[in-house]
Amino acid sequence: MKMKFSLNQITTFLCLTLSILLVNVCVHTISVTNIAHADDHSKNWNQWRGPNNDGISHAKDVPTEWSQTENVRWRLPLPGEGASTPVVWQDKIFLTSADEGPPEEPYDETKIVLMCVSTAGEIQWKRTLSDNNRGSRGDEVNYAAPSPTTDGKHVWAFIGNGTLVCYDFQGELVWNINLEERYGRFRLGFLMSSTPLLYKDKLYITLIHSNAWLVIALNKMTGEEIWKHDRQSDATRECEHAYTSPILYKDTNHEFLVVHGADYVTAHSLDDGSEIWRCGGLNPLFNYNSSFRLVASPVATEGLIVVPTAKNGPVVGLAPNGKGDITDTEWQIWKLQNGTPDVPSPLIHDGLVYLCRENGDLICLDAKTGDLLYRERTHRHRHRSSPIYANGHIYLTARDGVVNVVKAGRDFEIVATNSIDEPVAASPVIVDGTLYLRSYDALYAISQKK
Repeated sequence: MKMKFSLNQITTFLCLTLSILLVNVCVHTISVTNIAHADDHSKNWNQWRGPNNDGISHAKDVPTEWSQTENVRWRLPLPGEGASTPVVWQDKIFLTSADEGPPEEPYDETKIVLMCVSTAGEIQWKRTLSDNNRGSRGDEVNYAAPSPTTDGKHVWAFIGNGTLVCYDFQGELVWNINLEERYGRFRLGFLMSSTPLLYKDKLYITLIHSNAWLVIALNKMTGEEIWKHDRQSDATRECEHAYTSPILYKDTNHEFLVVHGADYVTAHSLDDGSEIWRCGGLNPLFNYNSSFRLVASPVATEGLIVVPTAKNGPVVGLAPNGKGDITDTEWQIWKLQNGTPDVPSPLIHDGLVYLCRENGDLICLDAKTGDLLYRERTHRHRHRSSPIYANGHIYLTARDGVVNVVKAGRDFEIVATNSIDEPVAASPVIVDGTLYLRSYDALYAISQKK
């Protein structure tokens, strides 16, 4: 028996079939796109504290034990010292470093370079950013302190004498400017160490020192100024200086810059730099500490910004949705009266706040209430690196190259203690199951034995 269909029925059938095909194609495309993005996210550490500027790695199969030889895939000797943290994009690693040249060359005349290294441990290219360096051997104070940042096509590097450059991945210079020449001489007790924040088409930079308190947005492809905000403060003496880096706060309702320094933490519009709110009381006038320079940067998670201070001062948990002066208001969710890290920035993970003090004490707080869960001793040595999280563990890096691996959670447990026996000031990086540890002597790639 033959079936007869009207023209309308045939048209409806064809439309339904086409719709199903299109839905399948779209679902497949979305799935592939999501997989690609997830894969890119796991292989990239594009800025100082990782993809979200929070010190969180999503890598699995991460090493917890190593030495100078055990679980070391490769060790690349570096041409000189530096405290800047490397950044990684797929098969490329970028870092800044002193380049000491021949042993007879005076240290204060060495160069500062930007290096591109493959994830196989081979130098791809090296470019000179400055023909001279300033600092003392064995300390963190040299021009290679700010960390690079990348978008996967270009890399930006800022160094302590004000030089700011943009290179493509082939090592070709795109632009080169000097922020000290453009905005005035840096006046700091140490050296300019703030790392620029890259977001969309802008580089956000803070220059907080005795000559200026500036928040700046630059066009990432030209270096041209988009806006400049003169940040107000009543700080005096060394408190006028800051070595912090700006961070981005972002949730479904908010998107703004957080700037920390000169006795205040402030929020700024990404469009024009205007101030949204500010919180003071970090260095109270009734007990003013004139050496209260801020080094540790804030960190954020949805609904919370954790603000460290200095000199065993307070740590404050702020809500993001304040306006105006929010000092000692309902926008201050909690306050730890003392015990702040002096240099390492805080870490937030799974409802807990981790504070690594400069003496190696690890403090764990409830993120909602600020209640102290524990304060325990790890390695008793100076800690300059910021802690990072990966695969259930917190990594704490000391200045002498000892890394304590602590189990994440409300109970304190040291899982492993490792040492490369070389000085370290940079923060560790974990990408695609590999831990990259930058010492003053070398760059290490550390991974589990397969």
